[in-house]
Amino acid sequence: MSTTVRRLAPPDAAAYRALMLEGYERHPDAFTSSADERAALPMSWWESRLDASPRAGQVVLGAFDGDRLVGATGLQFEPRGKARHKANLFGMYVAPAARQGGVGRMLVQAALAQAASREGVKVVQLTVTEGNAAAHALYEHCGFVSFGVEPFAVALGSTFLSKVHMWCPVGSLG
Repeated sequence: MSTTVRRLAPPDAAAYRALMLEGYERHPDAFTSSADERAALPMSWWESRLDASPRAGQVVLGAFDGDRLVGATGLQFEPRGKARHKANLFGMYVAPAARQGGVGRMLVQAALAQAASREGVKVVQLTVTEGNAAAHALYEHCGFVSFGVEPFAVALGSTFLSKVHMWCPVGSLG
């Protein structure tokens, strides 16, 4: 598979929506949002998430096998002055057929590079569901370090899941 990663734009909204709804459905424990919640959102919401302007508050990256979107992740940039040095990685998902080929690593590395290119951003943070060993290992391989666990972070029916908080420096911290 020859995979390329690029920033998604509003014309990619339908493919992005379909991929993420698959992710929410297949792995409800991995996401804070549910498939039903996201499916109810209008296409305009998905398009606005893919704002292609240079200073957009969030950037979504997609991994493509040819012209087929097989993975995605996003970065949310902190707008408040005292926290503008942080970005949050969100919505990481790789379709099953594209796993084990380095697509996840490509997406995380592209997100880290995107964050580093944003003036003033020093760190990227994320959360990963406790017990999701594959995702946790991927993030560690890309340079993330755990700094705490949030118990009862997500309710999945009558089950509560904890989230591991992780961070990775992308700029000089001095």
